[in-house]
Amino acid sequence: MLKISLEQWRMFHAVVEFGGFNQASQNVYKSQSSIHNAVSKIEESLGVKLFLIKGRKTVLTEAGRMILRRSDYLLEEAKKVEDIGLTLSKGIESHLKIAVDEVFPRTLLYQALEQVSEKFPLVQIELLESILSGANEMLDNDNVEIAISPNSLGAGVSEHLCEIKFGAVVNPDHPLNKIDRKLTLEDLKKCRQIVVRDSSTSSNKERASDGWLKANQRWTVSHMQSSIDMISKGLGFAWLPLSLIKDKLNDGTLIPLQLDGNSERTVPLYLTFKDFDALGPVAQHFIVTIKALCTAA
Repeated sequence: MLKISLEQWRMFHAVVEFGGFNQASQNVYKSQSSIHNAVSKIEESLGVKLFLIKGRKTVLTEAGRMILRRSDYLLEEAKKVEDIGLTLSKGIESHLKIAVDEVFPRTLLYQALEQVSEKFPLVQIELLESILSGANEMLDNDNVEIAISPNSLGAGVSEHLCEIKFGAVVNPDHPLNKIDRKLTLEDLKKCRQIVVRDSSTSSNKERASDGWLKANQRWTVSHMQSSIDMISKGLGFAWLPLSLIKDKLNDGTLIPLQLDGNSERTVPLYLTFKDFDALGPVAQHFIVTIKALCTAA
């Protein structure tokens, strides 16, 4: 059994915060005697002196300063417990898991997560990054509440969210950039292509990677950033999301290939969840927020 109550610790902190017993009494709406009694109870229980009176000032002793640091953490944790209890009583979920394809623009994602966190600061958010059908697989397996994926699960389940532009790019020193004409598919076939593997564990070979796959030599990686790094170092060419390589295009680290045809292609992304009404307030708020941000972008 604890010898000191949380209320007594609060009175101790009030004396420190407001600079004296009288000032604490006025600010926490407790009688000065009740605050004195609370502090005295702590001193008696611990066998230490917490305050000294110097003139008109109430100052902490060395022991008081140490106790203050320790009890500050105690009160913070107690406040968190109360907040969590209130959150749960309102039906607000304590966790939110979202699977997001790696091609989704980071800026929009981070803005949405920040807005959700501002409204529900106690909710723990887990972001699971995926490629191709990996996000929907996690949703199917109930590992996440929401998925953002280039693969639609059909009307009533998946909503069109945005379009992602991909460009065929290389490092400026790559041999493809030295050809002084529009590039053909035969030109591309002779060079190494970097592709990204589907993160779904159940994907078959036909769905194992994305993009034009007719190059005679291919390197397959598991993350979009690996592909970007390899292309930046001149190790091949790839179709990459323009939103993720904007800085590298601007500084000349990567340049678009001039193809005899379309040098860009567009891929739709879908927002998928099983039942909007069955989702908690946090998940619903994320859905509304991410849709608004994508519409405004």
